Amino acid sequence: MRLSTRIAIGAAVLVPLLVAAAGLLLLPLVGADLHRRQDAQLNTRAAAVLPNARALLAADSRGRPKAEQNQQRKLVDAALDAGVRLAAADGTVLLSAGSQPDDPLLLPDAPDGKVVTIRQGGSSWRVLTARVTGGSTSGTLWVLAPAGEPAEELRAVRRRVLLVALVAAPLSGLVAFGLAERATRPLRRLGRRAAGLDPRTGHAVFAHARTGTAEVDELSAAIALLLSRYDEQAARTAQALETARSFSSAASHELRTPLMSLRTNLDVLAAHPDLAADERAEVIAESQQDHARMLDLLSALSALARGDLVEVSEFGPVDLAELVDAAVAEAARRRPDTVYRTELPAEARVFGWDAGLRILLANLLGNAAVHGRTADRPAEVDVRLRVEGDTARLTVDDTGPGVPPAERAAVFHRFHRRPDSPGSGLGLTLVAQQAALHRGTARATDRPDGPGGRFEVLLPLLLPADSSTAQLPSPRDWLSGREDH
Repeated sequence: MRLSTRIAIGAAVLVPLLVAAAGLLLLPLVGADLHRRQDAQLNTRAAAVLPNARALLAADSRGRPKAEQNQQRKLVDAALDAGVRLAAADGTVLLSAGSQPDDPLLLPDAPDGKVVTIRQGGSSWRVLTARVTGGSTSGTLWVLAPAGEPAEELRAVRRRVLLVALVAAPLSGLVAFGLAERATRPLRRLGRRAAGLDPRTGHAVFAHARTGTAEVDELSAAIALLLSRYDEQAARTAQALETARSFSSAASHELRTPLMSLRTNLDVLAAHPDLAADERAEVIAESQQDHARMLDLLSALSALARGDLVEVSEFGPVDLAELVDAAVAEAARRRPDTVYRTELPAEARVFGWDAGLRILLANLLGNAAVHGRTADRPAEVDVRLRVEGDTARLTVDDTGPGVPPAERAAVFHRFHRRPDSPGSGLGLTLVAQQAALHRGTARATDRPDGPGGRFEVLLPLLLPADSSTAQLPSPRDWLSGREDH
């Protein structure tokens, strides 16, 4: 059922009920007003007949029958259509005229000037009782009016309320239907626009145009936001699929050589069970190196994929000085022959991904340890972290041959390595990726205080608005290597 039809039916039912409810509340008020009006008329009539009632009592007390008859006629004329009854103090009824109960005992005795209702059979009267004095005597005056007259007027009001309720039902339904049709027209247009959306076109075609109806505008904005989030998730899903394909392609390509070498070594060991001990040891050592290379390669590819798919929700305030200190301690534990020296500030907070920064530091320190040694001495690595304005500058210096100027940009590319390098060729790519993810830069240069190489990473320090406005670079294709990073 359409919304406009529901609204019309609801109005057709609700409006008559409201009219009836208002009538029920109004009828007691109308009845009270009618009774007050009737009581006011009784007081007016009592005031009009009171002089004649006094004269009648005085004539009766003096024993003047003709004067008494004359005052009775005047009193009846003054009462008009009201019932009137006058009794002397001894109970003698001097006058009884007009509409009143047959049983005089029903009349109230106390002449307090209040109007009361009395009933007999199916009839009822409103009665005003007053004390009358005339000459040397006194009496009681009753002025009566039928109470049924307000009841008739109330019944007429009730009939009119019922008639209005019956007429209001169809009229309110039609008016509500017309208004609802007009009010829901923007909703119908919005529904047609939503139904005609092509998922391949994205949310840009669903432009939010204000209609002036707050609810429709809110719904349209909500749909546009939903489509925008859908597009974002679709893009993230497509990126995840592309990352998975890139991972598979890179792994299959780079693992082919160590796997073939490992297979060859296994074939040699299987074909020559009597191989000399030194040759067997050499084959096993080469197989172990191939195995370690495959593990390093898979770990590096996995880390690159994580960086390409990380969400901004993974980022938060991180103390870079604390991370550097922990990373140097771990590197020293893994490579006890390497000398590490550090110079760190008390604190250097950045808005970062904890796991990603650990990957950056581990690869920087590992690269310095591997390429910073010479044939006659182990590597010496100096790690410095400085806070310069709103930037954290991290430098890692080694005592190796350094990187030739022509190769300094290429060392951050995927699978770039020197012929004698034991690594996967992805360590410095991970460093560049994580620096870019943290809105920073990484570069290779010469060590300024002597022979050796330096790798420098600049990262912005944490600002108050970073946690609410940070955005990650997009697209991120470090694993596929399609873009020149």
